[in-house]
Amino acid sequence: MEEEHVTSSPSTPVQKLRHRKRSSEVFVDGDRVNASPLLVNDRNKYKSFMVRTYSTLWMIGGFVMVVYMGHLYITAMVLVIQIFMAKELFNLLRKAPEDKCLPGIKQLNWHFFFTAMLFVYGRILSQRLANTVTKDQFLYRLVSGLIKYHMAICYFLYIIGFMWFILTLKKKMYKYQFGQYAWTHMILIVVFTQSSFTVANIFEGIFWFLLPASLIIINDIFAYIFGFFFGRTPLIKLSPKKTWEGFIGASVTTIIAAFVLANILGRFPWLTCPRQDLSTGWLHCDADPMFKPEPFTLPAWIPEWFPWKEMEVLPVQWHALCLGLFASIIAPFGGFFASGFKRAFKIKDFGDSIPGHGGITDRMDCQMVMAVFAYIYLQSFIVSQSVSVDKILDQILTNLTFEEQQALFMKLGQMLQDKAKMIGYS
Repeated sequence: MEEEHVTSSPSTPVQKLRHRKRSSEVFVDGDRVNASPLLVNDRNKYKSFMVRTYSTLWMIGGFVMVVYMGHLYITAMVLVIQIFMAKELFNLLRKAPEDKCLPGIKQLNWHFFFTAMLFVYGRILSQRLANTVTKDQFLYRLVSGLIKYHMAICYFLYIIGFMWFILTLKKKMYKYQFGQYAWTHMILIVVFTQSSFTVANIFEGIFWFLLPASLIIINDIFAYIFGFFFGRTPLIKLSPKKTWEGFIGASVTTIIAAFVLANILGRFPWLTCPRQDLSTGWLHCDADPMFKPEPFTLPAWIPEWFPWKEMEVLPVQWHALCLGLFASIIAPFGGFFASGFKRAFKIKDFGDSIPGHGGITDRMDCQMVMAVFAYIYLQSFIVSQSVSVDKILDQILTNLTFEEQQALFMKLGQMLQDKAKMIGYS
């Protein structure tokens, strides 16, 4: 009887430990078994479908409006999204008792975040900022000086944060503080740096931001729709509600959408022209060969009853197929990574700012992976890497003082005169 009493008593430390361990295991099992893993079996699926649809329409409407406003407004939108993502992720490892003992720890996290923002955006936008202020001599010299010492400024800001961290270390708080330090840097590397490639894509032409982002949205929507109505076969244990039916249906839809959407978007110059400064307004430029229609003869295996034998295709549409393939097959692994991450922290969503979707980070997981790929693909296979007159002039205007530019002009003029004389004598 005594053994039975001891076994059933919850008062001993051993039993408390066992109780906590058992409750943790029940959480995982319940999440896997009792949470209606497939949408087709979810009794409340139509209610959640309506909430999710309503939020999606609002997000798409806002997205279209910002894109219509132009490069700077899209960049501002990306910046706001990054701040909200950082806030959601910083809060994951927050512990109220420890934070009360460390009053400056939140400010330190944001110090590192905005230092990284200054460094990354300075590298991406410095030349365009210089191009914007060329008409004002004072502003031009000020901006040129900031650009010249940009890396040093960012480094010393980081060192200030580093010293701040060391000087605020407290006994019995070391583990928590170093955990926060490592967590902040992981956010900067994995989240902020990846999503910043989006801004680089924007200034190469809104097309290179809009197409990849749209493909992720299309893939996400149709994965949900196909899984909602036809999903029967679980895809991956990390994300129980995702199904093979949703994955395959969304993949086919996304690849087709990539080919069609590239043809539509590629016909608007204000979407395809690169932006070389930070001014606002629509752009007009000569169409790049990538966006000029070319005749394409359909292959012989196409059935005779098909009404078209030849069609006009933009060369960029073939590149869009690669983007669509990546968006449908590889980019979803960003979502799987986020799902595993949430399971590690035993949370359903990163936040609750978007009804039916969760937090901002829940919507951006695949977008980050896609943004990096779109940038690398653009720079590797599409943008010309050859030296041009415009690139040389940009370097001269950015890196040389006014006096050095005058000296260069005089030397170049003298060299051209000497060369002209030699040609004349020969």
